[in-house]
Amino acid sequence: MTSPPVKRTMRQSALWFYVVTAAVIAGALVATTVYLGPFPPRVVVMSTGLPGGAYDELGRRYQEILARSHVELRLKQSEGAVENLKRLKDPRSDVSVGFVQNGLTSESDSPELVSLGTVSYEPMWLFYQGAAPGLHLEGLRGRKVSIGPEGSGSRAIALELLSRNGIGLGEAELLPLSLEESGGQLLAGKIGAAIMVASWDAPIVRRLLADPHVELASFSRAKAYVALDPFLNTLTLPAGVGSLAADRPPNDVTLLAPKSSLVVRGDLHPAIQYLLLDAASEVHSGAGIFHKSGEFPAAEQFDVPLSSEARQFYKAGRPFLQRYLPFWLAVFAGRLLVLSIPVVGIAYPLLRLVPALYQWSMRRRIFRLDGELRSIELELASKGAKSPADLLDRLRRLEERANHLRLPTGYADLHYTLRQHIDHVKAHLDLPGD
Repeated sequence: MTSPPVKRTMRQSALWFYVVTAAVIAGALVATTVYLGPFPPRVVVMSTGLPGGAYDELGRRYQEILARSHVELRLKQSEGAVENLKRLKDPRSDVSVGFVQNGLTSESDSPELVSLGTVSYEPMWLFYQGAAPGLHLEGLRGRKVSIGPEGSGSRAIALELLSRNGIGLGEAELLPLSLEESGGQLLAGKIGAAIMVASWDAPIVRRLLADPHVELASFSRAKAYVALDPFLNTLTLPAGVGSLAADRPPNDVTLLAPKSSLVVRGDLHPAIQYLLLDAASEVHSGAGIFHKSGEFPAAEQFDVPLSSEARQFYKAGRPFLQRYLPFWLAVFAGRLLVLSIPVVGIAYPLLRLVPALYQWSMRRRIFRLDGELRSIELELASKGAKSPADLLDRLRRLEERANHLRLPTGYADLHYTLRQHIDHVKAHLDLPGD
């Protein structure tokens, strides 16, 4: 029978093996969990725009889509794209996503932001009453002109447009009116012109186009503006699209238009970015008066770079699990799959090592006794050997341990050889067998 010290040593060795294995797997799991980061947030805050405006309406559609995946999209109304950008850049703000008009920032000015792609054109409309603005917008001097409230994209692009044409702040009365206020005062004849950035679907745009007292200016030097400000695009509004019966407008009109991007903070959880990209595809992929079906959202990079998730989305679509599983189940399954990699990677080779360790442990029990037997043989052969009685006593104890050794059948030959070896030594001692 194996002696208590030997059993204790074997148990300690096995225990240490399991402890080290568990510690390595636990360390790998912790490292992988840190790499994966926390689970996606259940609440995301989006900065939109003025009540009833295009950004506000788009935000509500995104809100409905994300709610299907049990993610709450909280909407914060704003004055427009400039304020959206300011909130996104503010580390104290809780806003993590918003619509931003291209041309308002740069990668160096906003290193903490990334884009999920462009989602729409934002036409710039110059409506006026009375005298035409003129080729160089000289007709706006001395007149009341609405350019949008502080924080709006309309104001930012209007100031850029006027500056390009040499019209300073003191040369026209520039009013910070909202979209609806601008249209209402222009229709009432209280102001001479309004520069506004708004979608074709905006009700006030349709009203102004159809009104016979209001005209829409065409930018004949549109290519020059695009050359100077590459974030701009040229669009053509077809004659009669405002009202075929009244032939409004009477001629094709060339418009300038930046694009709008869906911008997020760089630390927004990747799963939420994919969810927003999926929503963008649903909201913006349809055809419009200025774009074809499927043109938006687009993997276009303007002010800030595309996120790695956006690049992957436009290349291969949604992650595999999100295509077939509900959002939160896909997130959980994805993390479980990633967490299983270090476990399998560590456990598999260790499990393959277990049979070898077991075999070594069984053979070691035999070889340990064999080593003690060889020591007795050496003492027997040496000149200063102990008395035969002493060696016999040791040999008997060794034989008893060998007779009570419990081993699997596969090690019977080694066990039998050990016992034969003991009998051989006993024969050399010229002692009767026990």
